[in-house]
Amino acid sequence: MLYPCKFILFLPILLIIIISQNRVVQARTTLTNSNNYKKLQRPFNNSVSAIFVFGDSTVDPGNNNYISTLAKCNFPPYGQDFVNHIPTGRFSNGRLVTDYLASYVGIKDFVPPYLDPSLSLDELMTGVSFASGSSGFDPLTAQLLDVITMEKQMEYFKEYKRRIENSIGKEKTKLLISKAAFIISAGTNDFAVNYFNTPFRRQKYYKVSEYQQFLLQMVQQFIKDLMNEGARVIGVGGVPPFGCLPVVITIDSGINALQPRRCIESYSAVAREYNLLLQHLLKTMEIPGTKVFYVDIYNPINDMIHTPIKYGFTEVTMGCCGSGLIEASLLCNPKSIVCDAPSNHMFWDSVHPTQATYYNLFQAIRPSIDFAIKQIRNIS
Repeated sequence: MLYPCKFILFLPILLIIIISQNRVVQARTTLTNSNNYKKLQRPFNNSVSAIFVFGDSTVDPGNNNYISTLAKCNFPPYGQDFVNHIPTGRFSNGRLVTDYLASYVGIKDFVPPYLDPSLSLDELMTGVSFASGSSGFDPLTAQLLDVITMEKQMEYFKEYKRRIENSIGKEKTKLLISKAAFIISAGTNDFAVNYFNTPFRRQKYYKVSEYQQFLLQMVQQFIKDLMNEGARVIGVGGVPPFGCLPVVITIDSGINALQPRRCIESYSAVAREYNLLLQHLLKTMEIPGTKVFYVDIYNPINDMIHTPIKYGFTEVTMGCCGSGLIEASLLCNPKSIVCDAPSNHMFWDSVHPTQATYYNLFQAIRPSIDFAIKQIRNIS
C-alpha cells in the first residue's frame, strides 16, 4: 500500500512529499536550565493519581523510538536542553508541555513513553504517554508515515489497564483511572499535512467543513472510548494557528518564502473554525460524574507570535535548527547548524516549538489544569 505525503503538531511536509514520490515510483533564556521544572509552584493538596496522554508529536516523549517509522528525533540536536542533554525522542530541544504539567501536579518530573520497555510499575502507575509523532484523529494521517494511530493508542491504553490490573487488582486500577487526568493533543497533522497537502481526503471531503465534521466524529468516538474505560476527567487541546508553522509558511509562500515571512491566514482561519466546533462538541459530551473540557492552544500560541517581545522571543517564523525553513526530524540532525539561543526562538525546528514555548504554553493553560485538579478532588 502506498503512503504518500504529513505536521506535528513530524517530518516537514517537504520531506513527506519527497518520500511519497519515491514510493509512488517505487519564558526566556532561563528555561534552558535543566532544573527549572523544580521551580514550578505546585497546587495545594493535589489528588491526581496519574496522567495519561494521547495524540501527536506535541505530546510524544519517545514512542516513535520503538516503531519502524521515519518520524523520529532520538538523536542530536534534539534534546540538547533536556536533562543531561539526552535526545529522548521528544520533538523539541527540551521538555514538552505535558512534562511541565506532570511536575506541576507533583506526580513525576517527566511523562515517559508507554512503549519504553524499561518502565517500572511505579512509572506506569503514575502515568504515561501513548502519543505518536505525526499521528492524528484521521487514521490516514498516521498511515502516511507509519506511526501509531489513535485507535492503536487506545488499544495500548487497554493493554496498560490489563497490566496494572494484573499487578494491583481491578478495584485499585479502577480507582487509579478515575483519579487520573487524561490529555488529548492532536489535529494539526490532519489539516496541515493530510488534508491540505495530499489529495486523498479532499477527494472525499471536497469542503474543509466536511472534513472538520469527520474529524469531530473521530474525536467524539475516542472520548467515548476513554469514558468506557473509566476516564472521568478529560482535557482536549484545540489546534494552534498552524498557518504560522515555519514549514507551512515556507511551502505556501512560494517565491515570498524568505522575506517577509507571514502566517498563512487561510490555514489559521480553518484552525479557529475547528476549535469553535470542538468546543461545542465537548460541551455536549459531558455526563454525570465525568468532565470533558477544552484546552485553548490557539490563543496562547497566537499571542506569542504577534507579541513575541513579551515572551523574550526574537524569532517566531523560523526554527532554530538548520535554515529554520524546512528542517524537522531527519533533516534536523547532528550535522545541522543550531542557533545560539533556542530560548529566543519560538520554534525548535520548522514544525515543533522550543522548550521555552512549551513552558509559556503551560503557564497559559494553568487555569485549565487547576480546573481539572479541582474536578478530580471532587471524585469520590
